[in-house]
Amino acid sequence: MTAGWQCRWETDVNRELKRRTALWLWLAVACWTPLARAQSDPGLAAVQLEQQGKTAEAEAAWSALAKAFPKNPEPLAHLGLLEARQEHYSEAIGYYRKAMALNPAMPRLRFNLGLAYFKAGQYKDALGIFNPLFKAEQPGSDEAQRLSILIGMSHYGLAEFGEAVPYLKQATAHDAENLPLQLTLARSCLLSKDYPCVLDAFHRILALNPESAEAHMLMGEALDAMTDTAGAMREMRAAIEANPKEPNAHFGLGYLLWTQGKTEEASKEFEAELDLVPGHDMAALYLADAEIQMNKLDEARPLLERVVKSNPANAMGHLELGIVLIDAGE
Repeated sequence: MTAGWQCRWETDVNRELKRRTALWLWLAVACWTPLARAQSDPGLAAVQLEQQGKTAEAEAAWSALAKAFPKNPEPLAHLGLLEARQEHYSEAIGYYRKAMALNPAMPRLRFNLGLAYFKAGQYKDALGIFNPLFKAEQPGSDEAQRLSILIGMSHYGLAEFGEAVPYLKQATAHDAENLPLQLTLARSCLLSKDYPCVLDAFHRILALNPESAEAHMLMGEALDAMTDTAGAMREMRAAIEANPKEPNAHFGLGYLLWTQGKTEEASKEFEAELDLVPGHDMAALYLADAEIQMNKLDEARPLLERVVKSNPANAMGHLELGIVLIDAGE
């Protein structure tokens, strides 16, 4: 992968995880289906409050039960569930761990703890939960499918793209029409440099959505990595045609044009990217370089000053700004 693309990926992987939220929306925080309870059951009122969506009241009821029955894991497990539903994952993890200390075999408790780790971004801890659960499941079951997605996405979150691929392949084989899942597999294949895998995923994605700009971008990056620059530019142009507002598409085409010395064409693409994403530092940096090559140093200077201010560690930005300052006698 070329340096320009690598710089882009270093900043985009975590953002991509957030964009893929649709993959696990259906993996909502699991909960226990309460068993039929007698009216005398002290947990009945807490369960009813929970089911009615009265979170504060349910928390108070379960907290009271946790104090009254300190050796019963169920109040702690329900408190963890209520915290997870509010996206208070650190608190949820604490309650789940306390419940597990009392009864590690409680149904769904271990999975819920893993899911809380996952949603908190603690992917190594999540894998420590999900891997044994996955091995214990019947291959091809719905539960194995959920776990294969979560394990694949946990490896993705850790930038372990090669490890993510087999799990995501298994998940897409089970749910071939899940477009976000296919795109994540394609991205993992690209980042692990498994280019035949990218090509296979590309064809599956286009079969689902012939107008997928992201698929064309992924294929373009794969072709660029395989030194097929003409093919890469073709795919980037196809991405822009499919969606002129697709983030990074104009930057991608501009970068490829820049590598071929087509400076003026490249500068127009970098400008188009900045029109869409004004804070795109890489587009600003390469536009400034193009401006310097076209002897437009006064136009390059404010771009470079912005880049080195927002990213002081950007060596290329400092070098280019130094060139501009020398020309200005500074």
